[in-house]
Amino acid sequence: MKVEAKYYTPQSNHIECRMCPHSCKIMPDKWGLCRGRKNEAGKLWSTNYGETTSIAIDPIEKKPLYHYYPGSQILSIACNSCNMRCPFCQNWEISQGEVKTQYLPPEILQKMLKDHESLGIAYTYTEPLMWFEYLIDAGKAIHHAGGKNILVTNGLINEEPLLELMPLIDAMNIDLKTMNPDVYKKTLGGDLGAVKRTIEVAHKNCHVEITNLIVTGLNDKKNDIDSLIDYVSSIDPNIPLHFSRYYPNHEYTKPPTSVKTIEYAYSKAREKLAYVYIGNIPSEEGAHTLCPKCGNMLIERMYFQAMVKGLDGNKCNKCGEIIPVVV
Repeated sequence: MKVEAKYYTPQSNHIECRMCPHSCKIMPDKWGLCRGRKNEAGKLWSTNYGETTSIAIDPIEKKPLYHYYPGSQILSIACNSCNMRCPFCQNWEISQGEVKTQYLPPEILQKMLKDHESLGIAYTYTEPLMWFEYLIDAGKAIHHAGGKNILVTNGLINEEPLLELMPLIDAMNIDLKTMNPDVYKKTLGGDLGAVKRTIEVAHKNCHVEITNLIVTGLNDKKNDIDSLIDYVSSIDPNIPLHFSRYYPNHEYTKPPTSVKTIEYAYSKAREKLAYVYIGNIPSEEGAHTLCPKCGNMLIERMYFQAMVKGLDGNKCNKCGEIIPVVV
């Protein structure tokens, strides 16, 4: 399925895409870097519209979103596109390679939402921002049905399309990979400034949580970790920050991240941020949500299961502290 893409400018012998900072100059009958936008007959087409690689029901904690309807289930779907080239991508087969897809019209997605009694739709696994035209149509359909729209994203998009999209998005987990702009550009194929802008815009418009995958030899030095913590805390010390451990994948063969490095990141972040979590390694301390004022157990987690224990609405039921959580 294809529809005409938004945000492009025809030139004399090519089309310039304006969806993300790559500004791809796409020659006739060629695709942009994301592999979802093609120049045909002088127009740019979204050739991945509704083309879905994966459909699953997940705990919302798996996104990860720990402060947004904890314990709920979310219908998750993915496109066959990405506008970055992380050499350690765990989903590289569907984000950077060609795979079979199935067309999923917005009206069918809306029906699936009701059939599965899902909180909403999570656009995840690959890069949903490269599904832009579909996100607009599907997002409207899901909101019309009373569901929530959630993005799990690298945040690499230009400001104008981001602002158009924001009224349809209820929550985002944004992957902030490093605070080093050279690593973003040369190793990951991204743009730190654009990702920071997305975080800052999204924080003003919807629920936001941030994930940082700490990768051996890439962003695992103390100054890398410290600068990321400082940046997140400068926006809002109540933003939940998730640290994840890297394991060898795709083209990256360096050993898994040191557990001591993850523990350092967690303890250092706790000095400036109220809600810090550790993913994909056993850590009881880094799994639960505690009241930052009195230490009361608010949400207890085991693997991807969450039990709300100490909340009265969005307040701690012991001390009355207001907690940034949507329940």
